[in-house]
Amino acid sequence: MPSIDGVLFDYGRTLVTFTYPTDELLRVLREFRPRIEAALAVRAPEAETILRDVLLPMERYVDSASEDEVDYSAVYGASWERAGLKLPDELLHEILDAEQQCWDRAVRVDSSALALLAWLRDQGIKRGVCSNAPFPPAMMRRQVRRNGLAVLVDAIVFSSEVGRRKPAPEVYQAALAALGTRPERTLFVGDRVREDYEGPRALGMRAVIVTAHADENPPDGVAVIRSLAEVQPLV
Repeated sequence: MPSIDGVLFDYGRTLVTFTYPTDELLRVLREFRPRIEAALAVRAPEAETILRDVLLPMERYVDSASEDEVDYSAVYGASWERAGLKLPDELLHEILDAEQQCWDRAVRVDSSALALLAWLRDQGIKRGVCSNAPFPPAMMRRQVRRNGLAVLVDAIVFSSEVGRRKPAPEVYQAALAALGTRPERTLFVGDRVREDYEGPRALGMRAVIVTAHADENPPDGVAVIRSLAEVQPLV
């Protein structure tokens, strides 16, 4: 019998990686410039300026250390307004959606992820995603469908749906409830010590850091594996 009933995975830098899609985003912004100009009744900045002044500042919300999640649509609109571009909500939503579709195409699934999730399924072990992501949940869930992960997991919980960010306990509790497993029978796999190791362990889960795509080196005493393929012996 497996030693656990379920595995919760972080998303970015664990199941998937991203390369910032600069060229794609610039293309989208160029396509929207005529509509931006029509809405403002003035000449719109060049796409490169919008990228620098509006989109790049939004990156601070992605890796925020705060345990309170932001209303991404609201701060997105505020970022445009700070750049002197107060746009109608409907147009802002269309631009945001087109921007997020650039990220959908930029995502790369870890080479071991699909095989591991299928193996866990065949062992009767539940699989879930538990991730900090401030973006609109419908757009995030579309991304997970498009990259093939959604059909291999039983539950998906993003911080934008809970209103709290890991390591806030509410995020893990929501994921455990969606997965239907008890903390002591659940393994958490992620890339960040605070959010994916200390937070889950505080609730009674087992946890391990996978270093393949991590941007921080775990300190001594933290359980680590090099790749997702090494999850199998842990269950």
